[in-house]
Amino acid sequence: MRWLAFAPLLIAAVIGGFFLWGLDPDRDPNAIPSVLISQPAPAFDLEAVAGLDMPGLERADLVGNEGPVIVNVFASWCVPCRAEHAVLTSLVEQEGQTLFGINYKDKPEDAVRWLNELGNSYARIGSDLSGRAGIEWGISGVPETFIVAPDGTVLYRYVGPVVGDDAVQTFRAALRDAEDWQPEAGT
Repeated sequence: MRWLAFAPLLIAAVIGGFFLWGLDPDRDPNAIPSVLISQPAPAFDLEAVAGLDMPGLERADLVGNEGPVIVNVFASWCVPCRAEHAVLTSLVEQEGQTLFGINYKDKPEDAVRWLNELGNSYARIGSDLSGRAGIEWGISGVPETFIVAPDGTVLYRYVGPVVGDDAVQTFRAALRDAEDWQPEAGT
């Protein structure tokens, strides 16, 4: 029974540890681990966004491309998605990257309006109205952006908007690494 007297102290120490971890200046909040890295992209098959004249997206679309592809999870209601849209457009138009989209929990008419306003550099966009594909990809919110190898292996995950010099440089470095990536022998 004496140990119960120390329970509040133990609880305070655990909570304090979490606060100190959160305040660590060397901790990168975008460095959220993903079980998908170095694994095949999850199975998914998304219909096209209604009212948008382009095909939907499924796992098979990620396989057999000439180089790595970018898979961006976005929504019209997402303010950071709007901020990163110009960066993703630039990667497609100026650097020749292939961009696929997963429109997450978004009304089709809002997504169409958003893309008409900002421009549409996506090669394919799947509509994830239910959020099920987002769960399969393990997203924690939008935007999230993945780099997928030509064999369908997820190579990189960026959480949050790809904006600002540091973020763009980090993402471009991951794309360069993806272009040089080779599957492990026997896989």
